[in-house]
Amino acid sequence: MKTKGLLTVIAVLMQTMLFGQSGFRIQYGPYLQNIGEEDVTVVWVTSGNALGWVEVAPDDNTHFYAGERPQYFETANGRKLTGTLHRVTVAGLRKGTKYRYRVYSREVLDNSGWDVKYGDIAATDASQPFSFTTLDATRNDIHFAVVNDIHARNEVLEALMKNVKTDDLDFMIFNGDMISHLNSEQLMFEGFLNKSVELFASSLPFFYTRGNHETRGPFSTCFMDYFPTSTGFPYYAFRHGPAYFILLDSGEDKPDTDIEYGGLSAFDEYRTRQAEWLKMVVDSKEFKESPVKIVAIHIPAFTSTWHGTLHVQELFIPILNKAGIDLMFCGHTHRHSYFPKGGKDNSFPILTNSNNEILDITVTGQKINIKISDAEGKVTKIIDL
Repeated sequence: MKTKGLLTVIAVLMQTMLFGQSGFRIQYGPYLQNIGEEDVTVVWVTSGNALGWVEVAPDDNTHFYAGERPQYFETANGRKLTGTLHRVTVAGLRKGTKYRYRVYSREVLDNSGWDVKYGDIAATDASQPFSFTTLDATRNDIHFAVVNDIHARNEVLEALMKNVKTDDLDFMIFNGDMISHLNSEQLMFEGFLNKSVELFASSLPFFYTRGNHETRGPFSTCFMDYFPTSTGFPYYAFRHGPAYFILLDSGEDKPDTDIEYGGLSAFDEYRTRQAEWLKMVVDSKEFKESPVKIVAIHIPAFTSTWHGTLHVQELFIPILNKAGIDLMFCGHTHRHSYFPKGGKDNSFPILTNSNNEILDITVTGQKINIKISDAEGKVTKIIDL
């Protein structure tokens, strides 16, 4: 009887240590960000201050506990960081390689001087570790999907994701307005991130194009804390397989002085500086040598006479017209539209996805295939470029 009781106590203590059942826990995540050929960033949130780290193992037949796995921490100037938001970059990886990982968080009760007092530990399950596969510019074919303008409609996001096999995708792209206002961390996760983690985001990375609604609300200034990029800005670029991707930030859709923004908008200057960055990107060797060139932006050109649309048209389109772009996909209007090459003042096709459809895109060599499906699973259009 004593032995049985002792074993029960040990089991409860182990469960508390591993999964944080005493109150301290992993509250949100983990999800994958800013993946490249040699690195990836894992993001999660704990219910209290903690020291967090990521353990990584190769994708082989060994158990995660088969040996000591390397640990990666978020550091700054030689010191490991603590807090509730954890953004750990795992570096030194091999391109096109699958890895397994788990996250650990050790509660920090007091951090006064050199005397750090720790509490409970919360971790993901080593028996069912998450995984990711790094990007690879040498691949001939890639597969990804795009959604936009979800506006915190988790049921729509879930329905759209049923149209794609996430195990076959290399990544997702969120092309803006995944939520209507960024008022708090809780509302952001409840709006779409928790559902994304549930469906795919712990093992399938997503790239995020900021929409105009992600610029609204007091928590909007924290956007980059949760969605880190290679540039440190909401506009950035990367290469995977034959395709070079440029993700632009269109900012707000009305003039900066509009009463709706409460005097807090400065997007004209921001877009102007971004255009200078874009000129450097399209002049880079990596961009020019890429067989396929794809642009993602939330607000499309040519679809309205609102200020944001006109400014995108004025600043970005002339640069891209000279750059040999193969496809631009957009959102914002909540309806489908397609301008073929030369349809307006564009030297490349512009596809605007609706708020109730998903783009399933395959790039093979220099060919692009786009399958568009709605929330009921019906294929509404197929485009071959």
